[in-house]
Amino acid sequence: MPRTSNSLRQILRCRGIKAVIPEPRDQQQHRRDRGSRGGRPVGLDTEAYRGRNVIERGYSDVKQWRGLATRYDKLGLAYRAGAVLLAISQWLNHLV
Repeated sequence: MPRTSNSLRQILRCRGIKAVIPEPRDQQQHRRDRGSRGGRPVGLDTEAYRGRNVIERGYSDVKQWRGLATRYDKLGLAYRAGAVLLAISQWLNHLV
């Protein structure tokens, strides 16, 4: 069951974690339409959001490796070796 950004923000708030989830445009407009009952705008730390984007792109790269994405390896050692090999490969590509 997919969760809305509002429900995710509430869960993070309960745990004392600052959310770095931008408010969707349709929700921004809905909040403005409600006037003073709409609440305050969501605070967004743009620097932290940039860092989140980097992490998400890193996971996206990992998903491109079929062996890591599907976890075909039976042994944890082999899976970790693949993850280390991917990290080294990404690091070398970054250097070039």
